[in-house]
Amino acid sequence: MSWVIDAVKSSVGKKVLMACTGLLLCLFLIVHLIGNVLMYVGPDAYNTYAHTLHSQEWFVKIAESGLAVLFLVHIWLALETNRENREARPQKYARRNSKIEGRKIPLAISPENTMLFSGITVLIFLLIHLGDFTLNLTMPHKIAGHLPFDKAIIIMRTPISAISYLIGVVLLGWHLAHGVTSMFQTLGLKHPKYDPLTRNLGPVFGTVIAIGFASFPLFALFSSYQPPEKPAPADMKKDHEQHSSLSPLDLRCSLDRSAGVDQLA
Repeated sequence: MSWVIDAVKSSVGKKVLMACTGLLLCLFLIVHLIGNVLMYVGPDAYNTYAHTLHSQEWFVKIAESGLAVLFLVHIWLALETNRENREARPQKYARRNSKIEGRKIPLAISPENTMLFSGITVLIFLLIHLGDFTLNLTMPHKIAGHLPFDKAIIIMRTPISAISYLIGVVLLGWHLAHGVTSMFQTLGLKHPKYDPLTRNLGPVFGTVIAIGFASFPLFALFSSYQPPEKPAPADMKKDHEQHSSLSPLDLRCSLDRSAGVDQLA
């Protein structure tokens, strides 16, 4: 284990570990985005997905704990790397040029030069996001008892939540535009043959993530769907929880039986 500790203490080891945590966080973003896309399918699909996910309480707790560790380690490594870079060269450059060939964005606002700023902003957005959707801190009385789809619509139609969400995901995409490319280079995937792919993959991935997540508050704001003023009855929420635990075949049989009862009535 001593070699692991020594590796983490080195600047190269910190960068490799930061790249690994970044890779795992990118995989989480992909899975999270795919799950949220069910909002476009409809309330039933999204509610069933949410209930199915949270019915596995042990899995949710492990996943949330793992994500928390990944975020904390990634942030700590970023701060440590930034500190070491400043200590290595306390005097600022008289003039700085981008290391990325063909970069047309001004260096002062380019993704590679604003990683710390965009990262801190994304952290603030994440805390607001958790306060809205997980801890129910911002509007507990307004969303109490609502089904997951209605809860998401109500939160994202709140101006402060919508604005913070849009700003947060745009800066998340900006952060990923350089972070993903740097991640591949740190992990040793830099090669003249693949450089065009790895160099462009970061901006493409960041753009897809930003547009994908930004579409949800826009959908909530412009959708004609109106959540019920009163929370869903307890029996309706129970039906959703029961349906989420059924297999697709069992769920269809249950619906067919319900339809048959309605026809007999």
